[in-house]
Amino acid sequence: MAELLRTHPLEAWSTAFERLPDTVGITVEPFVAMVDVRLRAVGAEASAALGVDLPTAPNTWVPSGSGRAVWLGPDEWLLSSTTETPEELEARVRAGVLPLGGSATDVSAQRIGLRLTGARVRDVLAKGCSIDLHPRVFGRGSSAQTTLGQAGVVLLAQSDAGDDHVVLVRSSFAGYLADWLLDAALEFTTTN
Repeated sequence: MAELLRTHPLEAWSTAFERLPDTVGITVEPFVAMVDVRLRAVGAEASAALGVDLPTAPNTWVPSGSGRAVWLGPDEWLLSSTTETPEELEARVRAGVLPLGGSATDVSAQRIGLRLTGARVRDVLAKGCSIDLHPRVFGRGSSAQTTLGQAGVVLLAQSDAGDDHVVLVRSSFAGYLADWLLDAALEFTTTN
């Protein structure tokens, strides 16, 4: 029996991304396990059960083991892990939040991650994103649910210099966003 090979939806864009200059780098993040967590009471008990202090400030994220914990709403977070399978992460998180009246749902196939790095990344993002991305406002640990181009995304600031961001986009919009980013970066690919 032939084994099916797992390919990334943005594999066809890899060569185009590699051709971009260092001032606007785009790389596709590998698949990661992701779980949507709903939980009303956040405190020491939830932190102990999950092994992470969930961010309670709106529009923030924190490192969480091998992944991230992203605030999505007053009672909603997105947890990710690069070392656990989706089933393992969901089972672990569900076991922690169920006794607290919460829920955990595997959403691993829902979003694709793109890492944008370089000195001109904010300029590229500003072409299709209406939020203020200046590092004094949107520094490391900041997140936003916004639109980029016309795709809904979760944007995560990875540095205080504004030169490193992760964009989480729904899988069905990944190709559109990849094309949009390449077009937005076009003016920065030529040397003057």
